[in-house]
Amino acid sequence: MTRIRTREGIELAYESLGPEDAPAVILIMGLGAQMHVWPTSLCNRLVEAGYRVIRFDNRDTGRSTALDDHGNPSLIRVWLGRRLKRNPKVPYTLKDMSRDVLALMNELDIPSAHLVGASMGGMIAQILAAQKRKRVRSLTSIMSSASAPRVPVSQLQVMLKLARRPLQRDREEHFRYIARMSEVIGSPGYPMSDKEIHRLAETSWERTSSPMGFKRQLVAITHAGDRRRLLQKIKARTLVIHGADDPLIPVTMGIETASLIRKAKLRVITGMGHDFPEALVPRLSRLLIKHLGKAEQDWQKKISKKRSGKQKKTEAQPDLSQIDSTQIDSSGHTDPVDWLEPLD
Repeated sequence: MTRIRTREGIELAYESLGPEDAPAVILIMGLGAQMHVWPTSLCNRLVEAGYRVIRFDNRDTGRSTALDDHGNPSLIRVWLGRRLKRNPKVPYTLKDMSRDVLALMNELDIPSAHLVGASMGGMIAQILAAQKRKRVRSLTSIMSSASAPRVPVSQLQVMLKLARRPLQRDREEHFRYIARMSEVIGSPGYPMSDKEIHRLAETSWERTSSPMGFKRQLVAITHAGDRRRLLQKIKARTLVIHGADDPLIPVTMGIETASLIRKAKLRVITGMGHDFPEALVPRLSRLLIKHLGKAEQDWQKKISKKRSGKQKKTEAQPDLSQIDSTQIDSSGHTDPVDWLEPLD
């Protein structure tokens, strides 16, 4: 694991897997989750398919910079401010987090990449795909939405349980929280094993930077509001994956996301909740590899077309550097070969 530092002074911890000259796939994780929530087995399958895979900790998560100087912002105040069409002050926004991704790409000398975002990470990837088209080869939005999640009353309890994170560094309480979250938002058709849950809890405990980072990220999501118009600007090949049994972001929001993006493909997985159990990796990797392959073909065709157009334009223009100045008369014509069209 290594780090880069952005112009804003944010340090981002990241891992790069696969050859550096392969097409890059950047994995953007969701709310309060660290880079290792992306299953290593999924990363390895993408590398085997010919890609360079980069996963990283968002700001305020894992080994990346913790912005504790911003304190504990009021979620209710931000929510009310958005409802009243005001612009409440927040520690940072999803756009700021999208600029972190660009900074990572710039530091690693990656002109363009395939973006795969989960939950909040999907929202960040959507913003980049809409606003930085030349940097995005394709978009995959997983268990995400086009606006701040609209949680039905029946699912409000899920959000409340998710928000009850341990505020102090207590190992046993942290492990209980991870186990509880697996029960609340896990995939009923692909339940995680006790070993998987323990591994996630162990890794996140060792790499936790700031308990309050979760709250600041949640405020950024709330502040972002409605992005439905923004999504209509996306032109990159897009795949939307959503669990039919997602208790946190309803599948209707995934369907809406796909409907807003031109020619987006939607894949709803029965039994999938709001997590990445190992049992789902084979299916997710097949969907991703197929999507990335088609998107990469599109991208290479686009590059070839641009190069061909530039070459034709260059060939159509006279190369004045190869002409002896003594052969050009006062009219601008060459002698003995006049290849310039005379003016009327």
